[in-house]
Amino acid sequence: MNDRPWLASYPAGVPAEIDPGSCPSLVHLLRRSFAQFAQRPAFSFMGRTTSYARWDADSAALAAWLQQRGLKRGDRVAVMMPNVPQYPIAVAAILRAGLTVVNVNPLYTARELEHQLRDSGASAIVILENFAHTLQQVDAAQRPRVTVVASMGDMLGIALGAVVNFVVRHRKRLVPRFDLPGAVRFGAALSAGRRLRLHETDPDPEDVAVLQYTGGTTGVSKGAVLSHRNLVANVLQSEAWNRPALHKKGAPQGALNTACALPLYHIFAFTVVMLLSTYQGGMMVLIPNPRDLPAVLKDLQRQPVHSFPAVNTLFNALLHHADFGSVDWSHLLISLGGGMAVQEAVARQWLDKTGCPICEGYGLSETSPSAICNPTDTDHFSGTIGLPIPSTEVAIVDDDGHALPPGQAGEVALRGPQVMRGYWQRPEDSARAFTADGFFRTGDIGVLDAQGYVKIVDRKKDMILVSGFNVYPNEIEDVAVSHPGVLEAAAVGVPDANSGEAVRLFVVRRDPQLTEEVLKAYLAERLTGYKRPKSIVFRDELPKTPVGKILRRSLRDA
Repeated sequence: MNDRPWLASYPAGVPAEIDPGSCPSLVHLLRRSFAQFAQRPAFSFMGRTTSYARWDADSAALAAWLQQRGLKRGDRVAVMMPNVPQYPIAVAAILRAGLTVVNVNPLYTARELEHQLRDSGASAIVILENFAHTLQQVDAAQRPRVTVVASMGDMLGIALGAVVNFVVRHRKRLVPRFDLPGAVRFGAALSAGRRLRLHETDPDPEDVAVLQYTGGTTGVSKGAVLSHRNLVANVLQSEAWNRPALHKKGAPQGALNTACALPLYHIFAFTVVMLLSTYQGGMMVLIPNPRDLPAVLKDLQRQPVHSFPAVNTLFNALLHHADFGSVDWSHLLISLGGGMAVQEAVARQWLDKTGCPICEGYGLSETSPSAICNPTDTDHFSGTIGLPIPSTEVAIVDDDGHALPPGQAGEVALRGPQVMRGYWQRPEDSARAFTADGFFRTGDIGVLDAQGYVKIVDRKKDMILVSGFNVYPNEIEDVAVSHPGVLEAAAVGVPDANSGEAVRLFVVRRDPQLTEEVLKAYLAERLTGYKRPKSIVFRDELPKTPVGKILRRSLRDA
């Protein structure tokens, strides 16, 4: 498992190793950036920018207030907000106060929220008022003792903030009534905190920085324990991996602007957008609702965008929007695809329209998240998830955890400084997640080639068994989407009396005239018999997570 053929395929200038010890903690990273980039814009929201100096002052005030409310080092604080300015302020405050961030999906139901609050033992929560009614429905015994409620217009100034809040509350009616006794408004907490003294902390590298809960689609949602060292390492790995793209295309003299359309509560955006941008002194363009494509494009029109991390569904949706051409994409240096497989048809169109290739990568909540990525100076679609990034080892293992030779499919296993130390308060699950020699078992099936590139075949749980043959949904979906009349596709296995399972394909049409017969004939030319869908179901849309992953499980249960 120690052979690392991928190093020979590294682009020039990318180191084999990074040194996590060069930055002891996320608090150290924040302090460094606050001091070094004080006058630069840290993030923009609805056309208003916030400087690093202002971010420093606001987060220090909130951190002092949290300490004054009796929160102690190591206590957990839930953050339940979309991409609004209060999110990075709250995260920086929690870390600077010596506390642990618990990221919460704002669209959670009361049941899902209650589980996460109970499992994490959160002592406090910072929540956008749009979702406060969900917290109200949680059993009072499970609610954190400290609650801070933010509103959409808090950080936009008195005049604009009042207008935004009026529209959100009364015109769009996005804030259901709620009653949370003892809750404190975000602005009030900041005002009180400015009169207090922050007792700055210096976390140990192994202290828990974030509890990042898994999606829970395979069972009970579990908290991946991510230390300061894990997350710092992934920032340094990502920065090193991105260098070739900046050198090849010529980075701007100033800071990089990164589009933040992916939700910050998801580990992809948390690390690759917020933490990396902070480390580099860049600016995040905060986009609160990536499903509102006109608003996304409007935000992208306001300033040059140099980095654009997204999932395949977002790339695809933007490409097919009528206003896509209204954005000046000529400044784009890096397009990172993750969270789900990037389809070749989407990658090809994105390169044609923007001149910037999508560099597909791979990671999980348990790996902070980045672990494998295609070179960022590439100019073509490789069909793989790329190479292990610096200080990362990959092995393809069998069910017993033994390494398999190149070219043979098995479970992808990872080892590196960004890999979590385990699941929160779940020692048995943690033990099962690792091989005897410390590789994390991802649950994904992949193949490693002689050059060190990894190709994901599919998730173990998504594999379809047709008459003893393994069928992988990604392959069928890629072929289906290559048809000009198909916008999106998802393949699942359904029970079949003859073959055990059969393939069912769910399709969103681009061409409303496309028929099942025509599509079946197209697939028959490109897939061997047992891989061909036995049935095709046309849908207006496919179920997805807030991040944009297609929920195959929901389709299997349909």
